[in-house]
Amino acid sequence: MNMRLNDIKPAAGARKTRLRVGRGIGSGLGKTAGRGHKGQHARAGGTHKFGFEGGQMPLQRRLPKVGFRSKKKAESQEVFLYQLANLKVDVIDPIALHQAGLVDSKAKKIKVVAKGEIGRAVKLSGVLATAGAKAAIEAAGGSVE
Repeated sequence: MNMRLNDIKPAAGARKTRLRVGRGIGSGLGKTAGRGHKGQHARAGGTHKFGFEGGQMPLQRRLPKVGFRSKKKAESQEVFLYQLANLKVDVIDPIALHQAGLVDSKAKKIKVVAKGEIGRAVKLSGVLATAGAKAAIEAAGGSVE
């Protein structure tokens, strides 16, 4: 059977008829039309913006601003000396660190931090190092590019 444009109808219950308010006492929504008596909300255009507290300083402005989320945080990551000591490779670059599961694939800036000890010579390539970490790597016979 072919479908025709004039046969298309919305699903049952998808379109409700609009409630007609203010149409007499018998409808249950006559007279004030469900708006109650007087006041701002009873009148046309009687709306206020979200969070408005009648002129009182609203809650979102009474509370202090707090926190900051850096957009660069995901791009920069740290690796510790003791983690490098456990790696099986001698040349340590971002690819080797990612394969070892020490850094995320999104990491653009990787820095070695002096935490723990390193007892073997490694060569850092394309990876930054703090002054303490650099000294420890060079003391173990390694090098930093």
